[in-house]
Amino acid sequence: MRSAIFPAAILLALLPVPASAKGLTVRITIEGGSLKAPIEITDAQTLAPFNIWSGPGTFGGDSATRPIDPAADVKVHTPSFVVDWSQGIIAAPSPELPRYKVSFWASENPRKLAYVVTYVFDPSTKRGYIYLPGKNDDGWYIDVGSVYRQIEGNWFRAWSAWDRVASPLIAAHL
Repeated sequence: MRSAIFPAAILLALLPVPASAKGLTVRITIEGGSLKAPIEITDAQTLAPFNIWSGPGTFGGDSATRPIDPAADVKVHTPSFVVDWSQGIIAAPSPELPRYKVSFWASENPRKLAYVVTYVFDPSTKRGYIYLPGKNDDGWYIDVGSVYRQIEGNWFRAWSAWDRVASPLIAAHL
């Protein structure tokens, strides 16, 4: 009996840890564009869907394994974090639209910046876009220190849940 328990214990220890074990998002700030001042979101209910440890490159939810070709396989992921992964990598939005730096802090270390993205909202189409910083961009080292998705340096469609939170806040603070 003992010989069966030991290998089972080792196997359990090697299983991936769910994304929620890394912590919850405890603060998001939005700055840049033509905002008069940075916007800070700290309400736990508002923050709950926007966990940086979800989507490609994580071991939680619908991402039990890393894809063989992350750029091609990103569409298998459901919307999470602030990205609608199911839309895949997209072309950059118009450079004339304002860019906002969105910063995320997590409960595992609330004083340390955990993730940074660029957000663009097009009011004419009511669609948002997310850029994950690439290797030569500010924020890349911060991001890959938390989650290495293997698709950094690309634009994605923003998750509609994020658009519903961010775009009214931005409009109210212009």
